[in-house]
Amino acid sequence: MRHNKKFNHLGRTASHRSAMLANMAISLIMHKRITTTVAKAKALKKYVEPLITRAKEDTTNNRRVVFSYLQDKFAIKELFSVISEKVGDRPGGYTRIIKLGHRQGDAAEICFIELVDFDEAMAKAPKAAKRTRRGGKKAAAAETAAPAAEEAMAETAAPAAEEPAAEEAKAE
Repeated sequence: MRHNKKFNHLGRTASHRSAMLANMAISLIMHKRITTTVAKAKALKKYVEPLITRAKEDTTNNRRVVFSYLQDKFAIKELFSVISEKVGDRPGGYTRIIKLGHRQGDAAEICFIELVDFDEAMAKAPKAAKRTRRGGKKAAAAETAAPAAEEAMAETAAPAAEEPAAEEAKAE
């Protein structure tokens, strides 16, 4: 009976699955974003998030535990230095899965899995408040024409002020 054994086996033996997830976790840590199938991304999310939680507290024991999963000292160094600083105040949810569609060859569902704090495009940037007003295109055209008219007036006023000074210089 398989009571309480709900994780996805991904059609692999246990040793193949653990090696594949370790390699994918190392790639995710080093590159911050990888492309894979949705099933593998969901399995990787369950695999890598506890490791990132361990990395938030840099102790010898935590380094040894994470190393037993990953077996790559460069990934461990990256995880405990760069990544742990960025996710230090986050209580969980370190990864994001973004679905991309279906693969051409076998129609497998493809996605990105990425570390949340390392994506500049998704970072919370202040959005400009969208102003709505009645009048539609006429009002918008009037708004863009007004600054252009002010600039033209400023340009014509500046040369007129310079001309008397130029005439005085010629007279001397």
